[in-house]
Amino acid sequence: MPAAWGPRLTDRIETILFSGPAGRLEGLWKDVAPPRRGGAVFAHPHPLFGGTLHNKVVYRVARALVDNGWATLRFNFRGVGLSEGVHDQGVGETLDFGAAADEVERRTGGPLLAGGFSFGSAAALRASGKDARVAAFLGVGLPVATESIRETPRPRVPALFVVGEQDTYGPPELLREFVGDSGEVVVVPGTGHFFEGRLPELEAAVGSFLRRLPISS
Repeated sequence: MPAAWGPRLTDRIETILFSGPAGRLEGLWKDVAPPRRGGAVFAHPHPLFGGTLHNKVVYRVARALVDNGWATLRFNFRGVGLSEGVHDQGVGETLDFGAAADEVERRTGGPLLAGGFSFGSAAALRASGKDARVAAFLGVGLPVATESIRETPRPRVPALFVVGEQDTYGPPELLREFVGDSGEVVVVPGTGHFFEGRLPELEAAVGSFLRRLPISS
C-alpha cells in the first residue's frame, strides 16, 4: 500500500434517501476516485442536543476518510433532518446504523469501516459488534461516562479511539480502561469533547490510522 493515498475527492457530494427500519433515512454520500479502499459509515452526535450529519467533527472525519480512499456515508438518525421516525434512546439508532451499513455495502461491496462521533460512536460500536462485514472501527469522543456501553463487545478489527484530553463525557482514563487492548487510543491535548481548536489534530490522527490500515480493495 502506498505511504499516502493523497486526495481522493470527487466532484460531487450526493444527497440520498435510503430505507431504514423506521422509514427513510437521509444521508450525504461521497464516492472516491479509483482505487477505492472500501466504504465507510460515520454517525453524528446526540440528536436531542443538536447532533446532525453536518456536525463539524463529523465533517472533518468524513473528509479524512475520503482523502484516504474510503467512499463515505454520513447520515441523519431517525427524526433528524429528512430522516423519518422519532428518537429511540439509542436502540433504534443502532438499527439505523445497520441500515446505513447495508446502503454502503450495496454501493461499494466492501470492505466496511464503521464509526461515529459521541452518541454516534456508541451506536456504531453496538451495531458493528456482530457485523462480520466491518473491517475497521473509528470511535471519536466515545462517551463511556454517559452511554450504557460497558457490556458492548469491543472491536475485533483494527480500531482507533480519539478523545480530547479534557473530555468529560469520555475521560481518557475511562476510555483506556474500556478499550483495553482492543484498539489504539489517541488523546488530543488541550481540548474537550468537541475538539475545540484542535480539529486539524483530530483529522491528522484519523488520517494516520487510515494510512496504516492493512486493507486493500
